[in-house]
Amino acid sequence: MLPPERTVRQRMIALLTNTRLSSYQLAHVLGIPERQVEEHLPHIVKSLAHDHSRRFVLEPSACSDCGFVFRDRRKLTKPSRCPSCRSEGISAPRYGIELTKG
Repeated sequence: MLPPERTVRQRMIALLTNTRLSSYQLAHVLGIPERQVEEHLPHIVKSLAHDHSRRFVLEPSACSDCGFVFRDRRKLTKPSRCPSCRSEGISAPRYGIELTKG
């Protein structure tokens, strides 16, 4: 369990380090709404951009019907529909933080 005296973003960074989690999984572990997790993610990405010892990793969403992968998507949230087959069966993106060498 993570210490409660740390901020939500600090706890999210600790949870994401060396692992991959969806916003739903993060929300469940942190005990906050999924929407709140999604609001914190861009701030975490921005703060890690200045940290050369760590980097934010996005495992993109994919369509479960046709296999289309949302590689070039700029938003960090789950897409609502596949542009290829129009299916709504989309896997949630997963986020992580990797430690860089150097």
